[in-house]
Amino acid sequence: MFPTRVTALAAAAAGMLLAAPTALAADRGEQTPLNLPPADETVAASSGGGGGLVRTFVGLAIVLAVIYGLYWVLKQVKSSREAATSGHGLQSLATVPLGPNRSMHLVRAGQELVLVGVSEQAVVPIRIYGEAEARAAGLLVDEPAADGDDVVTAKAAPPSPGVFLKDLLARLQSRTVRS
Repeated sequence: MFPTRVTALAAAAAGMLLAAPTALAADRGEQTPLNLPPADETVAASSGGGGGLVRTFVGLAIVLAVIYGLYWVLKQVKSSREAATSGHGLQSLATVPLGPNRSMHLVRAGQELVLVGVSEQAVVPIRIYGEAEARAAGLLVDEPAADGDDVVTAKAAPPSPGVFLKDLLARLQSRTVRS
C-alpha cells in the first residue's frame, strides 16, 4: 500500500516521540523530589478499591455498547445498499445443478425468462422465453395469491426430467459438439 521508505520514516518518527519523555526525565537525574503523602493518608487511600472496579466495568459496558452500535449501523447500511443494488427487475425462478460448479438457472428479466448456463469460467445465455412461450413449455405455473385476491402469480414449475430436459440437452449438445 505505502512505499517501504514512508513506512520506515513513520515508524522512526513514532519511536522518537515515544522515547522523548523518558529522555527528558533522564536529564534531571536523581535530584527530583518525590511528592509522597504522609503515612496516615496512604492507608486511607489504598483501602477504597471498589470505586475503581465499578469505573472499569462501566467503561467496559460503554465500549461494548459503542461496538454493538457500530455493528448495528453498519448492518443497516449494508442491507440498504443491497436492496438498492439488487432491484426488482431480476428474479431467480429455478436452479438445476448439473455437476460440480455447474448449474442452469431460469431467471426472470422483466417480462422475459432467460435460461442461463453457469460454470466456473462463464455464464452463458441458452434461450430467452417470452412469458406465454414459457407457460406453453411448462416452465411457469400460475398460482393464486396467498391472501385470496384474484391476482395470479407465476412461479417456476418444479424441474421435471421429462421431454424438456432431453430436448434442452440435445440442443446444448448440437451447439457444443463438433460434427
